[in-house]
Amino acid sequence: MHQRTDRAVREKPFAAPLLDAVPRQPGPGRPAAPGPAAPPPPPARRARRARRWLRLLPTPAGTPFTFGYLLVLVATSLFMEFADPATVAAVLRESSTDVAHLGETPLLVLAASALWVVGGLTSPVVFVLALVLTALERRIGGRRTAAVFVLGHVVATLATEIPVGISVVVGHLPESSLHRLDYGISFGLMASVGALTGLFTPLVRTLVLGGLGVMLAIDLVDLSSPLTDWGHPLALLFGIACWPLLRRAGAVREAVTRGAAARGEVIRGAVPSRRAPRRTRPPARAQGPR
Repeated sequence: MHQRTDRAVREKPFAAPLLDAVPRQPGPGRPAAPGPAAPPPPPARRARRARRWLRLLPTPAGTPFTFGYLLVLVATSLFMEFADPATVAAVLRESSTDVAHLGETPLLVLAASALWVVGGLTSPVVFVLALVLTALERRIGGRRTAAVFVLGHVVATLATEIPVGISVVVGHLPESSLHRLDYGISFGLMASVGALTGLFTPLVRTLVLGGLGVMLAIDLVDLSSPLTDWGHPLALLFGIACWPLLRRAGAVREAVTRGAAARGEVIRGAVPSRRAPRRTRPPARAQGPR
């Protein structure tokens, strides 16, 4: 009778259905079985979420235009709060974009009127401005954001003040209408909001524009400040008219960001799109030496 050796016993296949269901443990020369990637630990997720929320705040490197402009508004608001009231009133009068000042020093008053916040730093407009300009600058860059804000401010101001001058000339309004106090950042803010909605998803864009439309319609019905109430929708429409240019600029900026990321470079202030480009075919494997 031939007795089997220990080697023969080890080489004989052994069927064990229950053991087959247990994953094989990695060992020397035996790779681990592939499985789903483990989710990052809660502290890592919280840190990543915190960094995402912090990107809503302006920074000197990421959003230089927004950060610098907010510093200017802080300085002028502190001046309004602590300076002599007579001096503040005189400076505001010289910064007003009324018809008289626009006829004498148009460039000066158009620039100076955008340096003051109605209500100072306690106004919620400052908080909204910081969020809107930061989001817009991170998507399209500082120069384009500044262009939207400044042009929206200028276009809405001229579109509301020029009819006043014409009405005074033809006799529909008294001459005192040429001298009125008009300053603030609301026209530029409305233009920036209108431009930013073009970068939203259709649902969010509809909700934001719908809410703004209702608010502006109520103001037009009340008409407590006619020039301001008409200037806000005009500035919003100007921002909406910038959608094609800003979308193209945002797409170019995202492409540059993806290319820089592929090369291992970092572009400050750039926010790449979450939508990854689709691949029509799998990437080719690197060929080794034959």
